Amino acid sequence: SMRTALYNPYTFKGGIMSQLRILCIGDVVGPLAVAFLERRLWQLRTSLRVDFTVLNAENAAPGDGTDPQTARALFAAGADVLTGGNHTFQKRSLYAYLEQERRILRPANYPPDCPGSGYTIETIQGLRLLCINVNGTVFMQNLACPFRTVSQILQREDGKYDLALLDIHAEATSEKIALGQYFDGRIQVIYGTHTHVPTADEQILPHGSGYITDVGMTGPEHHSVLGVKTECVIDFLTKKMPRRFEPADGPLTLRAALFTVDTQTRRTVQLERITVEE
Repeated sequence: SMRTALYNPYTFKGGIMSQLRILCIGDVVGPLAVAFLERRLWQLRTSLRVDFTVLNAENAAPGDGTDPQTARALFAAGADVLTGGNHTFQKRSLYAYLEQERRILRPANYPPDCPGSGYTIETIQGLRLLCINVNGTVFMQNLACPFRTVSQILQREDGKYDLALLDIHAEATSEKIALGQYFDGRIQVIYGTHTHVPTADEQILPHGSGYITDVGMTGPEHHSVLGVKTECVIDFLTKKMPRRFEPADGPLTLRAALFTVDTQTRRTVQLERITVEE
């Protein structure tokens, strides 16, 4: 199976991996976006020399959420870990799958008796990468404090990982920025998802963490409102009546951020936004 990270000859020095290139893909919206990734992601991984890919799959299945079939398709397409958000529990078919497949995450600050886990440790070329997913709480569901939740995970897994990554699925830019600053130097790769709109604030924070407030969405971005048919959203916003949201068609865009991490200094040394259009 091609699930495992590709051997990357560019990042090796004397047998030790000196750099890790991690591609973080924003909210994948709908089956058209999944098919787009099936066509393009392995090719993109090769051309960008990507060692590890994390993508947010909480909107990937028809009608929001993720189901096991969609998750398997995304793993086969080239994802190493799938993160979630406020729609993770939309499909009941996912609950048992969350328990058996450690590479699909739900936000860590849901109550502990919810199915699945909010983090996993994956090994790439002998390096242990701790991947964490958390939901924001400003203008969103009242879950456990994301600052405390992530801190507890770092403490619990101390000594069991070499590098860390955090997908902050949140509405408020201020909350994401505050989390980024709070974990600067402790988590190398920090990025936001959920709003479906990419931000232009990619930066390396003072203690070496790479940070971007939102990587954007993957799917029908342009002729839609956040991936939903424009007329559905306008109808809902003007009439305020219940309305079924249908996924948009049209040209597809992949939005992501590529973090290059120095494995010796444990700092992000390069961060760039990636856009692929079809």
